[in-house]
Amino acid sequence: MANLRTFTMPKWGIEMAEGTIAEWGVAEGEPFAKGAVLALIETDKITNEIEAEADGRFVRLLAKAGETYLVGALLAVLSDGDEASEAEIEAIVAGFRQADTSFGEEADAVPPAPAAPPPAASKPIPAGIAISPAARLAAESRGIDVAAIAGTGRGGRITAQDVDQAARPEARPNLRGPYPLTPLGSAYATPLARRLAHLHGVDLAGLTGSGSKGRIGKADVLAAVAPAEPSPAPSTRPPVPPPSGKVEVVPMSAMRRTIARRLTESKQAIPHFYLRRRVRVDRLVALRKAIDGPRPTINDYLVKACALALMEVPQVNIQVHGNDIHRFADADIAVAVATERGLTTPIVTAAQALSVADISRIVADLAQRARSGRLASEEISGGSFSLSNLGGHGIDQFDAIINPPQGAILAVGAARSEPIDDEGAIRLVPMMHLSLSCDHRAIDGADGARFMAALAALIEAPHLL
Repeated sequence: MANLRTFTMPKWGIEMAEGTIAEWGVAEGEPFAKGAVLALIETDKITNEIEAEADGRFVRLLAKAGETYLVGALLAVLSDGDEASEAEIEAIVAGFRQADTSFGEEADAVPPAPAAPPPAASKPIPAGIAISPAARLAAESRGIDVAAIAGTGRGGRITAQDVDQAARPEARPNLRGPYPLTPLGSAYATPLARRLAHLHGVDLAGLTGSGSKGRIGKADVLAAVAPAEPSPAPSTRPPVPPPSGKVEVVPMSAMRRTIARRLTESKQAIPHFYLRRRVRVDRLVALRKAIDGPRPTINDYLVKACALALMEVPQVNIQVHGNDIHRFADADIAVAVATERGLTTPIVTAAQALSVADISRIVADLAQRARSGRLASEEISGGSFSLSNLGGHGIDQFDAIINPPQGAILAVGAARSEPIDDEGAIRLVPMMHLSLSCDHRAIDGADGARFMAALAALIEAPHLL
């Protein structure tokens, strides 16, 4: 007899409620060794590999690749390697009971069942009324007075259909007012001629009828109608093809659904305000070009500048949890990385203590693993501040949405040459536009302005980095 056990959807982190089978690593009935990758599970944040804890085989695969299942759902049946009978497998599947993984406010937020409407007051059926048993039961349960119902059954008997008709609301006619009529006037004309004259704006008083006794007819009115204007020349434009009507429906991935939910909650619940400033980056560009060997990106310098500015203005280095503000001793910077599955924000922890070269290596590694879906949950959880840079895509300036529970996010645009007053002279200097989005519940405008001033001073004096 084979040793069978269940293979269920794992739970990584307290916020995980469901996962998607991105790919099965082994087929049903195929033996595998300890350490083999059994499946790729995609959550709203990461994609993890599930490795085999011992030798064995899947004797039944229940879940399908690409579909989403709740935490604790039965995905497959495992065997220690021996063959199992269908009866043994069916017994495992039939006896499985999924554990309740709900928690917190989500479990408490289940709406109560709607209260049943109060029963209608029962109307007594007078004696002597011909009514079918089904109609009597329907009338009593709905509280309908059958004395006012004219039966349509044999001998005037009230049927269930009569009760249903009586229970319906009375249809009201949709009155549009009187139909507009053409004034008769004094002209002697046929009704069709009057209608044509009214339609084309022809005065019947000025027409001479060709009909019997001088009666104005259809032909007389049409002859008085002004000749139609010549039709315009046909257009020389090429014909526009009709729309194909083809629409591709792409279901949201688990990550995209989470992004949509979190950003919607952020804009609805967090009072955003924005502080914008432009900074000169010519000195920073020159400092970077002077480096021999691998050069950090401009974004790596910005991560370091944000970290030092947060140490100078700790009121911005925060998270907001209900009525509490959490201030952090380290600047844990979340860097936005675009992937095929959506935007993810891996975190550079304690960035204020790292060199720009160290930050460059860490950000490159995090970005590469984010695009391949190999980030650990602790590498994308938390963070005290976010940085989103779209300058590489040619965007001059934009406003970002705060990533809760963080209190602020910096949006960075591309560096463009702009005229500035440089010690009394007008010069064209590369300028970068910054936009700081702040949670007004915890950050005041003055604190945000002090942070932007500290950040601008660091960027414009890059040797301080």
